[in-house]
Amino acid sequence: MVRATRALYLPGMCVNCMAGAMAAGAGATGLRAWLGVRLAGWLTPRRRKVLTVGLCGAGVLAAGIIGPAGV
Repeated sequence: MVRATRALYLPGMCVNCMAGAMAAGAGATGLRAWLGVRLAGWLTPRRRKVLTVGLCGAGVLAAGIIGPAGV
């Protein structure tokens, strides 16, 4: 017998806010790729990982503070 379970939804997160956070993460990933091409010799795998976490974290944090509308 298969039991139906309820999906977990976060009531405090709207779709617009989530889209803004995802766009910020995509922008941070694009910046990381650009820096990887420009600074290929300087970016070791460890530095690249730290850069990725820092940029994505800053992008999502900024999207949460500013909001997707930029107001």
